[in-house]
Amino acid sequence: MTVVKNILAIHTGGTISMSQNEQGEVVPNSENPIAQQETILEGRVHLVTDEMFNLPSPHMTPVEMLKIKQRIVAAETEGIDGVVITHGTDTLEETAYFLDLTLPSTIPVVVTGAMRSSNEVGTDGLYNFRAAIEVAADDSSRDNGVMVVMNDEIHTARYVTKTHTTNVSTFRTPTFGPIGIVAKGRPAYFQQLIRQANTDIDHVIDHVYLLKAYAGMDATLFDALNTDETKGLVIEGLGAGNLPPITLPALQRLLDRGIPIVLVSRCYNGFAEDIYDYQGGGIELRKMGLMLCQGLNGQKARIKLLVALSAGFTGDRLASFMSTAVS
Repeated sequence: MTVVKNILAIHTGGTISMSQNEQGEVVPNSENPIAQQETILEGRVHLVTDEMFNLPSPHMTPVEMLKIKQRIVAAETEGIDGVVITHGTDTLEETAYFLDLTLPSTIPVVVTGAMRSSNEVGTDGLYNFRAAIEVAADDSSRDNGVMVVMNDEIHTARYVTKTHTTNVSTFRTPTFGPIGIVAKGRPAYFQQLIRQANTDIDHVIDHVYLLKAYAGMDATLFDALNTDETKGLVIEGLGAGNLPPITLPALQRLLDRGIPIVLVSRCYNGFAEDIYDYQGGGIELRKMGLMLCQGLNGQKARIKLLVALSAGFTGDRLASFMSTAVS
């Protein structure tokens, strides 16, 4: 006897919900065509649809991310067996990681999207949506953290990132690769995520910033953030985690103000380490008080710092939380 799974589909907008107009421009629809799908996996899945937002992904903020998290928490009391979230791809990885950090649930939570709008030739939206439902409805997907399913691959929210502006295979996991694939319509896993503890929050703070280092960078941008409003800063440093020496006095002024600063690498692979012992090298930066965060890119580290500060973490607890991708 087939057990029918109750899957909550939360729709938030993005290319997966858009269409091309007569000029070939991709624009939002008044109604989300993906959200009208009710018969996917008929006989195996009962789809519960919630059109929470209709936002292009650059319009997504942590405020909306928190609302999605709260909706999923509520869903666990409603007999929901898994959740699929459709989302624009530009900020998809940030929403997915926010949920991964804050959700206490063990039910499968899958985020998906599309690189081609609903009426383009070769549109991938409905295909990705169906694959995401298959993953969310499978018992083997439990306790995997939040997952991103695109182009028949299953990635962890923690490490996946968008790598191409338009290609349908844009979502990749540098260094580690996907944890599984969707084969013959079903998930097949071949890696296991080291699970992290969730950090429950009921609000999100503002003014946590992200800067990218570059050759010849000076103090200008850092001094612009030296205000009472600034709550935290993530820097994508050079190489293994280094900065131009001219930036150091400005960084010290931020630290003296009590602003936490997290350092990651701007490199596509690898992570920040305190290897180099020269002015502006990782060893000096760590001694100054910068927190080196391993395994996350800049946008993910910013989400993690924002969550930690929203949870009230300070001092050693904040440093421990930010020092590694697994917390």
